[in-house]
Amino acid sequence: MGEAETMDEAQTSMIYGADIPFARLCGIEALEVVEGRTRLRLELGPQHGNNLGIAHGGILCTLLDIAMGTVARLTAGRPVVTLDMQTRFLSPGHGVLLAEGRVTRAGQSILFCDAEIRDAAGRVVATATGVFKPVGAKA
Repeated sequence: MGEAETMDEAQTSMIYGADIPFARLCGIEALEVVEGRTRLRLELGPQHGNNLGIAHGGILCTLLDIAMGTVARLTAGRPVVTLDMQTRFLSPGHGVLLAEGRVTRAGQSILFCDAEIRDAAGRVVATATGVFKPVGAKA
């Protein structure tokens, strides 16, 4: 995962090689993998909002989880499951959101990750840390 790898049309419904139906339902798009970081995009619509007209916390948690989970999966070379996730909501989410996930420490049995979401103006909307466990056979 050294240089930037952009997604081609055949992979637009996949998230870095994995079929994640919920990500597709939410409209989450994979952008690229750069220097060990996964980047995702979500264009917010009315279906993503809460009663205040801003991004619902559930969609933000989903975007953060997928950002961390994908980089954990790519690092481990096999599927992962989320063991723990801590989220901080810092500002309202509007418009297009960009998420970036990275592994902060990779052990043999668990991986520690963090992620952040920024809006189009570069403001941090939410951050998270997570712990992921590889499962199944290596690819």
